[in-house]
Amino acid sequence: MVLKFTNEVKVGLLVLGAFIVLILGYNFLKGSDLFSNMNHIYTVYPKVDGLTDSKPVLINGFQVGKVAEMTLMPDGQILTRLDIPKSYSIPKNSVASLDNTDILGGKAVVILIGTAKELIKTGDTLEGQNKKGLAESLAPLQNQTQALIVRLDSFLSSLNSVINPKFQKNVDKSMTSIAGILQNLEQTSKEVNKSIPVLNATIKNVADITANFKDNDKNINATLTNVKTLTDKLAQTHLDETVTKLNATLTNLQSAMGKINSGEGSLGALVNDKHLYNNLSASTASLNQLLIDLKANPKRYVSFSVFGGGKDKKTANPVPANTSPNP
Repeated sequence: MVLKFTNEVKVGLLVLGAFIVLILGYNFLKGSDLFSNMNHIYTVYPKVDGLTDSKPVLINGFQVGKVAEMTLMPDGQILTRLDIPKSYSIPKNSVASLDNTDILGGKAVVILIGTAKELIKTGDTLEGQNKKGLAESLAPLQNQTQALIVRLDSFLSSLNSVINPKFQKNVDKSMTSIAGILQNLEQTSKEVNKSIPVLNATIKNVADITANFKDNDKNINATLTNVKTLTDKLAQTHLDETVTKLNATLTNLQSAMGKINSGEGSLGALVNDKHLYNNLSASTASLNQLLIDLKANPKRYVSFSVFGGGKDKKTANPVPANTSPNP
């Protein structure tokens, strides 16, 4: 017997098949695994900023499921359904923590494994936990930053009112002076760098001198010993007797000078007799004039003949020593 379908039945079956395909395709596009055996686990969050359907469910960074559905409850909390394959054994006292996955605010459900021996099954509810997002963590810092900005703006306003053109001019002069000091410091550094080789050579010379002193340590000790011996010998000499003799000599010299000053003796008479001193001076002057005239006119005082003839020889009249000759 052959069944015959009317056109209406055929159209109805076609629409039913299309509807089933549509539902299956929609679930497939949402990431549902149509051929797997899932545990439908529920959790409740006060808020789910950034959490959407198909977001991953992670255990230690490994994805074990996904967020299947979220429903807003009358009290304002969000009922979230998690689809986790039955092949994963998760203790019943585990916690479903809502964490950030990136700095842009992406969310994921992280399962914190508990210690209970009883495992979850379809329909169970896990404890939900919200972690602070990046914006919430930075909120206190943001408030402090805003307060700091307000204070900084007030400080800059006060500073702007205090700073006048004259002060700015002084600051410019100070900066110019600082620049000159830095330039001089740089030049000084260059000079120091140039002097380093000389300094190294000097240090080397000092080291050599020190080495020489070290090498000649025995000679230096011997010299110091000799100096000490000489000093001891000088200390042992009769210095007192020598000083006494020197004092006696000075006393005699002082006595002789006293006698000369008082006119005693020939030297005292010569020093103290003004008339004798004048005669001696006049005689010296006459003798000087005689010597000058003798040098200028030697024939006036001495005559001689080359051939020995003595008839015309005239004897020069001597001139008294105390009279000046007439030229």
